[in-house]
Amino acid sequence: MLSRICFSLVLLAVGLSGFQILQVKRAVSQQEQIVTGTEFGDPLPAITAKDFELFRLGLEDFTEVENPDEGLGPVFNGRSCAECHSVPRIGGSSTITEVRGGIRKDDGSFEEYAGGSVMQMFSIPPHETQITIPPEINVIARRKSLALFGNGLVEAVPDAVFMAMEDPDDHDADGISGRAHRVQDKASDRTRIGRFGWKAQQATLLAFGAEAYRDEMGITNDLFPAEACPGGDCEKINFFNPVPGLQDARDLTTGLRGIDNFENFMKLLGPPPRGPISEEVLEGEKLFHSAGCVACHIPSLVTGASPVKALNFKRFFPYSDFLLHDVGTADGIGQGDARPEEIRTPPLWGVRLRAPFLHDGRASTLQEAIELHASEALKSRGAYEKLSPEEQKAVVAFLRSL
Repeated sequence: MLSRICFSLVLLAVGLSGFQILQVKRAVSQQEQIVTGTEFGDPLPAITAKDFELFRLGLEDFTEVENPDEGLGPVFNGRSCAECHSVPRIGGSSTITEVRGGIRKDDGSFEEYAGGSVMQMFSIPPHETQITIPPEINVIARRKSLALFGNGLVEAVPDAVFMAMEDPDDHDADGISGRAHRVQDKASDRTRIGRFGWKAQQATLLAFGAEAYRDEMGITNDLFPAEACPGGDCEKINFFNPVPGLQDARDLTTGLRGIDNFENFMKLLGPPPRGPISEEVLEGEKLFHSAGCVACHIPSLVTGASPVKALNFKRFFPYSDFLLHDVGTADGIGQGDARPEEIRTPPLWGVRLRAPFLHDGRASTLQEAIELHASEALKSRGAYEKLSPEEQKAVVAFLRSL
C-alpha cells in the first residue's frame, strides 16, 4: 500500500493529469495479469485469429528481400528487415552493425552530419551514389541491431510511467539521473516519450519501422517521404533513383503499407523466454538487486489500456527503464534530445543470446560488459566488484538466465 501511495505522489509531482494518473494506477492494480515469455519468434500468447493473421502478414513483409525496382536504395544498409534481425529467430538481433557518424566541434559540442548520422554502406548500380565517410566526420560509431521481441508490450506502457521514473536532476541523490527522451512522434504528430532505438529516439513501432525502412533500405514511406541523402546531397541521390517519389504503397488486397506490416509484426511479437533457473541463478538475482543494478534495469513494467487484448494491462519483465543514462558506454553520437554521452538502458530479457554485448559489441562477455560500466553506474559496478568470485559468477548466471 505504501509503495502505491508513494507512486501516486511521484505522478503528481511530475504534473500528470488526473486521467493519466488513473491509467497508471489502474495498470499497477492489474499486475496479476503476467505475460510470460514465448518461444523466440512466436507471437504473443492468446492473440486472436485476426491478430495472428496480421502477425503472419507482418512476418511475410519483414522477411521480404527488396530490390531496386521496388525502391531499394539508391543507398542502403540491408535488403530486408530480417537480414539484421534474425538471431536466434526472426525478430532477434544479430552481429551486424550500422555505422553512425557526426562532428565533435572544438568546443566539445556535437553537430549532426548533413543528411543524418546513418552512414549507408551500399548502393545500387551504377554505384554513383556510393558514399565514403568524409574527413570532417570525426566521431564514428557502430550500433548493433536490436532485438525486437516483446516490443509491443514496451509500446503499450503509458508515457506517464516513464515520466514518473525519470530523475534528470538526481533529486534523490543516488547518483542516477535517468531521463525520458521526449520526441516528436511522426506517427501521431505529438510529443511522446521515446523508448525504441539505442537513443530511445522513437516512441512508436510505426515510426521506428518507418525510419528504418528509409534509412536502412532507402525505401520512402508516408512517415519518411524523402530519400536518405548522406552529406545532404539529394541532387545526386534523386538523379540515380530508379523509383522516385513514395515507394511504400498500400497493398490492394489488404490495404496495408509495408510500414503497417512491420508495425503489426513487432507489436504482436512475443517476449523472449526465460532460460533455466537454478539455485545459483536465484542467488545471482538477489545480488543483482542488492548491487543496485535494478535502479536502471527495472525488472518489470505494466502496460496500459490497449485495443489488443494480449497487450491490455499486462505485467512483463524487460529489465529496463528505457530511459537515457550516462553509464560510460555511449557512442558519442547525439540524436534528437539525446546527448552524445547518453544511451537508453538496454532491456536484458534475451541477453543470453546477444553476444557480443553493448551497443557496439565491444564486450565479448557479460562480465566484461559489467566492468565497462561507469558514471551513473559506477556505484553499482563497485558493489559488484566487491563481491566474491563465486558471487560474481552467480550474477552472471542470473543474466544468462534472462
